[in-house]
Amino acid sequence: MEETLTVTKVLNNNVIITTCELNKETVVIHKGIGFGKKQGDQILVKDVDKVFTLKDEKEQEQYKMLVPFLDESFIGLMNDIILYIQRSVKGDLNEHIHVALTDHIAFTISRIKRGLALKNPFLQETKTLYPREFEIAKEVVKMINEHTNLELPETEIGFIALHIHSAETFKSISEINRHSQLIHQLITLIEQSLNVTIDKEGLNYLRLVRHLRFTIERVKKGEAFEEPTQLKRVLQKDYPLCYNLAWKVIKVMQQSLKRPVFEAEAVYLAIHLQRLSSKSE
Repeated sequence: MEETLTVTKVLNNNVIITTCELNKETVVIHKGIGFGKKQGDQILVKDVDKVFTLKDEKEQEQYKMLVPFLDESFIGLMNDIILYIQRSVKGDLNEHIHVALTDHIAFTISRIKRGLALKNPFLQETKTLYPREFEIAKEVVKMINEHTNLELPETEIGFIALHIHSAETFKSISEINRHSQLIHQLITLIEQSLNVTIDKEGLNYLRLVRHLRFTIERVKKGEAFEEPTQLKRVLQKDYPLCYNLAWKVIKVMQQSLKRPVFEAEAVYLAIHLQRLSSKSE
């Protein structure tokens, strides 16, 4: 026999609550999935393989609380958006995206309609750190603009890109934001110490930001590599300003992450700083 789902409640035309043969509840989201359905109707599982099912109980409850505040056309739009994101990334998405991104976009649209400005202090870092997610988010914003006849600002592309990265990596938005904030803080420290303004569209900025990102990831994983002793001596002797600044950056990173940073990281960071320093002369 083919596996079936039993409709237990229709929330609206796009969202239904079902139970499976093991009596486990599932939220099923799809355009028109609830149209004409009533309690007790049967749905073949093979017919819902292209829709979204929320299996986690916490996510189900949060989504069910959210639905009454959203109109059906918006839920249909979010279905299209998340389907587009799913097709654009590799691997599965954390199902929390249905709650987090839906809530975020609904709140954003509400704010824009009320004329409230949206600020994103880490837009440039997001654009540099997550270029693929940023491009996907651009298309998402286009979809929202066409549906709502609004004009969402570029800042919103950055926020949506973070949600996409969060769902793709199964990391919380708060953790990703902390890393973006830390990188922003480190870049500011470097600019002030070297008395330079780094071109945020330039290659050196791209290299530096990505180096800092991968350093943070290595620190969190406790990964280390062999210290380049000879290179360290050269940098200490010939470029003491950059080497000392590298250590200052590393200490800020240690305090923020509450993890030790291996000495080799300071050596390789000093090379990036020397490149920036020489460009400014």
